Amino acid sequence: MKASYNWLKELVPQLTASPKELAARLTGAGLEVEGILEYGAASEACIVSRVVSTRPHPTKSGLRLVTVDRGNAQQEVVCGAPNVPEAGRLVVLAPLGAHLPAKNVTIAKRAIAGVESEGMLCSEDELGLGDDHDGIIVLAADSKATVGSSLAAAVPGTRDTILEIGLTPNRPDGLGHVGLAREIAALYGFPFQVPQTGTGTGTGTRTGDAPAVGELVTIEVQDAERCPHYGAAAVVDITVGASPSTRYRLQALGVRSISNVVDVTNLVMLAWGHPMHAFDLDRVRGKKIVVRRAKDGEKLATLDGVERTLVSDDLLICDGEGPVALAGIMGGASSEIQPDTKRVLFEVAWFDPRGVRRTARRHGMHTESSHRFERGVDPGDVAQVLDHATSLTLSLAGGTVAKGRLHVQGTRIAAEPTPPEKRALKLRARRLPELLGVDVPFAEAVAILERLGCEIVAKDESSCDVLVPTHRPDLGREVDLVEEVIRVRGMDAVPALLPPIRASRDVGGREELARRARDAAVSVGLSEAITYAFTSARALEALGAPKPTVLLKNPLGEHQAVMRTTLLPGLLDAVANARRHGEREIREFTIGPVFLAARTGGDGLPDEQLRIGVVLAGERPSWLAKPQPFDAWDAKGYAVAIAQRLAGASAAIEVVPAKRDEAPPHLHPRGAAFIHAGGRRIGSFGPLHPDAIEALSLDGDVLVAELDLEPFVAGPLSPKYAPIPRFPASTRDVALVVKDEIPAGEVEHAVRAAAGPLAAGVRLFDRFVGGQIPAGSSSLAFHVVYRAPDRTLTDAEVDAAHANVVKAVGERFGATLR
Repeated sequence: MKASYNWLKELVPQLTASPKELAARLTGAGLEVEGILEYGAASEACIVSRVVSTRPHPTKSGLRLVTVDRGNAQQEVVCGAPNVPEAGRLVVLAPLGAHLPAKNVTIAKRAIAGVESEGMLCSEDELGLGDDHDGIIVLAADSKATVGSSLAAAVPGTRDTILEIGLTPNRPDGLGHVGLAREIAALYGFPFQVPQTGTGTGTGTRTGDAPAVGELVTIEVQDAERCPHYGAAAVVDITVGASPSTRYRLQALGVRSISNVVDVTNLVMLAWGHPMHAFDLDRVRGKKIVVRRAKDGEKLATLDGVERTLVSDDLLICDGEGPVALAGIMGGASSEIQPDTKRVLFEVAWFDPRGVRRTARRHGMHTESSHRFERGVDPGDVAQVLDHATSLTLSLAGGTVAKGRLHVQGTRIAAEPTPPEKRALKLRARRLPELLGVDVPFAEAVAILERLGCEIVAKDESSCDVLVPTHRPDLGREVDLVEEVIRVRGMDAVPALLPPIRASRDVGGREELARRARDAAVSVGLSEAITYAFTSARALEALGAPKPTVLLKNPLGEHQAVMRTTLLPGLLDAVANARRHGEREIREFTIGPVFLAARTGGDGLPDEQLRIGVVLAGERPSWLAKPQPFDAWDAKGYAVAIAQRLAGASAAIEVVPAKRDEAPPHLHPRGAAFIHAGGRRIGSFGPLHPDAIEALSLDGDVLVAELDLEPFVAGPLSPKYAPIPRFPASTRDVALVVKDEIPAGEVEHAVRAAAGPLAAGVRLFDRFVGGQIPAGSSSLAFHVVYRAPDRTLTDAEVDAAHANVVKAVGERFGATLR
């Protein structure tokens, strides 16, 4: 929102704060001033001058030598503008030494084609007053400006300070100067009077032989839900033309001056924050205005020259034959104000913000009108805005105001509107210190609310009943009133005291576990991916994950309609996105909760479990050998490394035989495995199943791992103490030939069990295939350490235990010694 400092001072005459001081006060009250622009700064140094004579340049065609009277002297300047006027007209002279900030130029004496020029006749563009650079500024023939005075003093609006205010969407009252002035008066404690709008001061009249509005046009509102209030007024016998008295005020606020009648609608909108529209009554077909929904496929050419195809949710303003405006957004080209317009119909309405927002988004439009209607304009100022528009029209375009106004509210049509019902709230005195942490006298709080436009209908020492003004739709609860009190009183009045803080015994727990898991994953070379807890039921089904138990009522989209029951969908989305952008090497992890069915006997809430997920894709890092793609061994390595860092102990692998149906449904049977730590299964890893790869459009193989972190909430698993051995160990190596389908882990477990309590350690140190090993078999070599805690073992004891190992493995797996 651009706000004119001069306009605000007109509305709040007591205001003495400088623009910078005002900006600081508004920002402290929540209306952030993002910038301050000095509009027309050069106009203070430029002088109104009268053209005395002109003559051609002696050597340069297209240039003229212009003699001007600057009040106390005459001087000649060189000018190349095509619109140098005849003698007697007023122009704007930048004398020697004048600085033009818009062009960053300081005027100095210079020779132009051999003729010295001691100044410059200026255009709007050069003074920063507008974009017009086709010619110099020529004041109106009837201008009362004094020769020799500064342009800023002679022409209103050419010098101003503009405040760029960043309003939050809940403050539509700040989108007009009247609302900002009310806010400023409240902040500084000044009385505020709403501008009077009933009298014109120009050549027009408010009475006369003009017909009543109802005789000029009939109004029918077919959709009272989307348009609860439609107001109209008319002015006849107007003269459309330029409006030099308001031109620069509009341009300072970023609005192009078009004609006096169109300028009226823009000035009124900028004053009240309530958009309005002007129709050429002679171009309103059938002398009828109808507010209705569009028909699917209906067409409307808007003022921006675009023909738009409408849908049934679009609200239209129509005449007797078809659409003439897109309600609350933009008018149509068929009834716009023309140079020959003599009768004008003003529309001021209240449109449903949600409907305007939907239509604007649908058609890709964002206008000054839609910006305000989407946020909610004041439904109680329709009559005032209409009166201001007709009064301003009389001043700028002459004419006569048609008798009365028309206000259509539902089925009621009348000359005066029914005031909208105000929201009633109760403010309790005790809530002020409870919410603010500072004592505010209740009488002071009530006075602040009254300055903001609230009406106090009942009051005692402990509470009061407040009627909220219609221009403040953001005040809906008692806490909003409390916020207004401290906002106006000043946030600086709240002492900066730290509240007492007591450490909780529960600090740590899952948060600390997530930190440890993150450290473990990063330490093994993985990068963290931040993923949503939302996913789709289709993705969970593709991975064979548990069905979702938490369904979102208002999801962002179908792809984020449920809460995840596995971490993999988010990680796999990241893989698919990376591959679409040409990145094939992926080593990522994510940490977060999954939401499973409530536990039996619990509180009925979803079982929220903390997990870590890992994805690998592409080729493993390699510097001295040909790069190889990631395989199940890499997934195992990462999963085991993370588990061991979290458990503080070794992790065991349980390989799922390819012929069994025990593999997790999202993993390929060949390469799938479970991981154990602390005596319990904590997760799985392996290559992703081809069906899942296809369903999720992953474009290539992916390896995944997912570990449950809940077993480690209490910290790393405590290792069991074992005393330092007092007696020497005896070692034996054994090479066993087994079938390839027999997992090495199962053989290792069998060796450990057969060796009995004397086995201090069993380790696989070699696997060999080929040579004399039968096809389909492998030689597994184990290093077995035997030791007794209370004596030195004899060779006989070790040989007996070792023979039992060979026998047990042979009987169970059909293994033979190599």
